[in-house]
Parts: sequence; C-alpha cells; structure tokens
Amino acid sequence: MQKIFILTLIFLIAQISAETWVIINPNSGTEAKNKIEELIREKIPSCQIFYTKEPKHAKELALKAVQNGVSIVGVVGGDGTIHEAANALIGTNTALAIIPSGSGNGLARHLNIPLDTEKALDLINAAHIKTIDTIKINGESYLNIAGIGFDAHVSDLFEKEGQRGILSYIRHALKEFPNYKSRDYELLIDGKTIKRKAFLISFANSSQWGNNACIAPRAKIDDGLLDVVILSEFPKYAGLPLLLRLFTHSIDHSEYIETFTAKEVILKKTASKAHVDGEPCPFNEDLIIKVNPSSLKVLVH
Repeated sequence: MQKIFILTLIFLIAQISAETWVIINPNSGTEAKNKIEELIREKIPSCQIFYTKEPKHAKELALKAVQNGVSIVGVVGGDGTIHEAANALIGTNTALAIIPSGSGNGLARHLNIPLDTEKALDLINAAHIKTIDTIKINGESYLNIAGIGFDAHVSDLFEKEGQRGILSYIRHALKEFPNYKSRDYELLIDGKTIKRKAFLISFANSSQWGNNACIAPRAKIDDGLLDVVILSEFPKYAGLPLLLRLFTHSIDHSEYIETFTAKEVILKKTASKAHVDGEPCPFNEDLIIKVNPSSLKVLVH
C-alpha cells in the first residue's frame, strides 16, 4: 500500500511539473545563463525548457504553451522578454512566472518577486496566483511602463549600442541630459484635454522602470487604472534632486511632477520616440492607451 501511495504521489508531481514550460532568454541581463537550466531541472524536474533564438521568439513559444494547455509559463529574462511572452498569455488561463534576469527587472521588483533565481523558482512550486491589469497601446499589450520623451530617447540609444547593464544606461543618460530639450505634448485623458511642455511622460501600470527607479510610486497594478506621470520642463540644477527622489520613491512630491489616473489616454501625434516596457517603439500616429483590467495571471508570493 505504501509503495502504491509513493508511486501515485510521484505521478501527480510529474503531471504538475509537465504543465510548466520555462522560456530562457540567453542574452538578457549581464550574467551567463549556463547554470540556470541545471537549477530549473532541480527545482521543477519534469518541466520543459526552451531557449529564445531571436526577437519575438518568446511570444511564439508562450503561444504554443497556451495551445498545449500548459498551466504555467516561466520566463527567465528581463522586462522585454517578459513583455513578449505575456502578450501570448493575456486573457488565458496560463499563468506567468517571472524569473528575473534582466538589466532592470522593473516588473519583478514592483511585484516583490525575488531577484534570486532559486527563490523565484520556488514561486512556481507554491503557485500563488495574482490577477493583474495589462495595458493596450495601439493594439499591443504591455505590463509595466510605456513612455515618451527623455527615457524613450535614452532607451533607443541603449538598445542600439547593444551593451546591457545599468552602467551603460546611466552613461547614455548623463551624456544626453545636458542638451535634451522638453517638448510640447497634447493628451486626452479620459476625455479631458491636457497640454504640457514635458521632459518625459510615463504611462505606468506598475511603479518603476527598473533598478528601483520609481517614476510612479502610487501606481497599482490591479486597480483598473493607468497612472499618467508628467515630468514638466525643469531647470537643469533640479536634475540631481529629481534623481534622488526617483530612487527614494518620492518623485510624486516634486513640484515638476503631475500624476493623473485614467482608463484611457490618447496622445496626439508628435515628433517623439516612445518605449514600451523599456523597448524602443517608433510611432507615426496618435497613441491610444487603454487599461485591460484583470487580464493576466502572475505567480507571486
């Protein structure tokens, strides 16, 4: 009888594990991924592991997981890879498990997901699910933050260089900051027209870009609302105090910050670069940004 019980238990565990796929982006972040697969197989013995080979491959793999009835898709990567995979999981019963290994890991930090790989994998076995909002921007979904202005400009340079890591990002930001000019923007926020000369505008579902740089401290990822954060034109001497507020999660107390909450925002076409979850995203038309409430299942503590 005991032997039958043990065999049954092993079978059930194997069935649960077989319902987990893990997608690894070998190029995310700055650390090698050669030991991650071994750790995954130790923690989740019967899961299936896939490596991304090119941009958008994570979305393709996640879509196949949904089609195969997989319960959990783990993603080893940064916000960009998570963005790709999540676009296939939105509106399905397949839950996203974030195993952060990117340069900034903004979404993982907001959700208090451990940056330690082993602890993040433990969340898959615990299987505590939280349902969060996602945001649609001209038909494509994102999870974390989209934006225009200075941060989008730096993200574009960062992506073109190809060198990952926070130090590379800081180097570009410091080089571009002295000469970057604020621009005029027109937004329709839940039907109300707002015109501002802004250094940057963030459309935030969660609170931070990454590395604890918190641009929207009051943002909640499950409240059915988008936080529109406008950093107005400011004198250059105010740059350092603003930076300190960014990393002390108090930037919303600055006189140069305005925050609006909304279900829908329309940004009128303007000559500006944009980023979506940290990835450069050129646009040549109005941006229509809408909340898609309670649309994605994510594993958390």
